[in-house]
Amino acid sequence: MTPQFAYSEWAGASFPVEDFQAYTSPFGYRQSVSGYNYQEFHYGLDLAAPRGSYIRNWWSGTVVEVSDNSNCGTSVVVESGRWLHIYCHMEGHVETSGGRKYMIDRAGGVQIFEGQEVTAGQRIGRVGMTGRTTGPHLHWGMKYDNNWVDPALVLRAMYGLQQQQISRNSIPQLPTQQARLQPEAGDRAQ
Repeated sequence: MTPQFAYSEWAGASFPVEDFQAYTSPFGYRQSVSGYNYQEFHYGLDLAAPRGSYIRNWWSGTVVEVSDNSNCGTSVVVESGRWLHIYCHMEGHVETSGGRKYMIDRAGGVQIFEGQEVTAGQRIGRVGMTGRTTGPHLHWGMKYDNNWVDPALVLRAMYGLQQQQISRNSIPQLPTQQARLQPEAGDRAQ
């Protein structure tokens, strides 16, 4: 299922990693990174960045899960309406206080609780090497109505919207044909 993208709603969306270097593994089938000779499905987009680079929340929402016990390593999952966005391989670990789970990265000054509201662009962690990884990067996964979506499609849509906004704001608008045909006030016959 491919969601219908509401471009105008993404005006406030944020690119998910600071100090971005490269896309290292796309969404879809790929050669196994574990060294075995087989294809595996990669449910996200890998964005390389130096270890310790801050990760920013893509879109405003609620943290629905923090975890540090899977191939994803230390991770945060945010729900934004019908979207889930998953951030993996982060610095830090999960702790519990007063019955509430939270991800803590003391060195980065980040603490994110399950149930916490987060805004687009808010720092929610840092790029790490936790879980199943071969180098520092953010694994960014996305679901729409519980179906996996290629995050590259979302980035393309966001970029397209930004380009439209830049074009509208920076290129002077020519007067309409109707306005150009109207005589100036001083040119009118009295």
